[in-house]
Amino acid sequence: MNKDNKLKIFNDPIYGFITIPNTLIFDLIAHRYFQRLRRISQMGLSYLVYPGAHHTRFQHALGCLHLMQNAVRILRFKGVEISNLEENGLYIAILLHDIGHGPFSHAMERSIVENISHESISLKFMEILNIEFNGELDTAIYMFKGEYPRKFFGQLISGQLDIDRSDYLKRDSFYTGVSEGNINSERLISMMNVVDDELVIEKKGIYSVEKFLMARRLMYWQVYLHKTSLVAEQMIMRVLKRAKELTLMNVKLEASSALTFFMNNSYDVTNFNTASLDQFSLLDDCDVISALKSWQFHSDFVLSKLSNMILNRILLKIKFKNNPVSESKTEKITKQMMETYRISFNEAAYFVFNGSVSNLAYDQKQGGLKIMYKNGKLKEVISASDHLSLKVLSKTVTKHYICYPKDIL
Repeated sequence: MNKDNKLKIFNDPIYGFITIPNTLIFDLIAHRYFQRLRRISQMGLSYLVYPGAHHTRFQHALGCLHLMQNAVRILRFKGVEISNLEENGLYIAILLHDIGHGPFSHAMERSIVENISHESISLKFMEILNIEFNGELDTAIYMFKGEYPRKFFGQLISGQLDIDRSDYLKRDSFYTGVSEGNINSERLISMMNVVDDELVIEKKGIYSVEKFLMARRLMYWQVYLHKTSLVAEQMIMRVLKRAKELTLMNVKLEASSALTFFMNNSYDVTNFNTASLDQFSLLDDCDVISALKSWQFHSDFVLSKLSNMILNRILLKIKFKNNPVSESKTEKITKQMMETYRISFNEAAYFVFNGSVSNLAYDQKQGGLKIMYKNGKLKEVISASDHLSLKVLSKTVTKHYICYPKDIL
């Protein structure tokens, strides 16, 4: 272990100076697994909509570490007992919670790596790091998996009002310029308390909670589920899927060794082992962008056209609908695509497709969020709020969409 890393700080545009609490945290940040997050975009291809959205998972993880330190300080001040072991477990769990993200964040886990979430890959990274660090991640892993007996630790890492959301809403709002997401995360943390090992919010913080939930709903429609961001992500998933399809047909494609590894093999949660994890740790946004620059000149129509469209922002047309798009309509446009470009149905389906997205700001099934009154009484936030908007935010809103090339219709 490097003994010269006793005091380090990062200058963050959101919070100012972020301190590293101890040498173990520094060594985890310095590890190549974590440094890879500098090359993973926090918001995928959202920069095609919001040009400033080039921030990374690395920045987000450090922001989460900073907010978690604030949360520990506040809760201890209010008399909540948190041991040094638990404190370190919290810091490690929140620091590494997104370490399993692949290139452009979500595109990888829905294309050439199938049926395995980034959370599952994050856990596998943590287990490997735990071996390297002689079991010092044990507590963090229990907390990350939600198995630690004190419930509020898991709620701070992943819950209705967790540290993860508290950072990404504020950070993504800053880098996109979408002011509706600019929450006061410090205020929210200062209103946190613990009752019977469950996280609660003090009554005077209820308006901050309402603002938080409203900001989450608006950020999803305006940013995360923005139709241009959505179609760009669908296109990059499809170009990777096509590349894998061609590779399995013995078509030679130029790509990095790590990307080639996953195009040559099929991995899901059942067979994602240490060898595949090591290859995954070499993958980042650069691999995909470099491949697209090469693939745009490939002889395969689907691969070359999709690559060119993504690189030059010539995106598919996307239309949102209130009701599901009929398969007959999709097939009709697909046939027009086949006739226009003289391609097969399978090839045309890469350009014409439908789907749906859902937005739920407050999920009561996750256990809800309780408001604590001065007399110690607890009430579920929707019952405690005098705003009708919270009842609306607890309902799922689903939108349906259809995508196709602009020159077809």
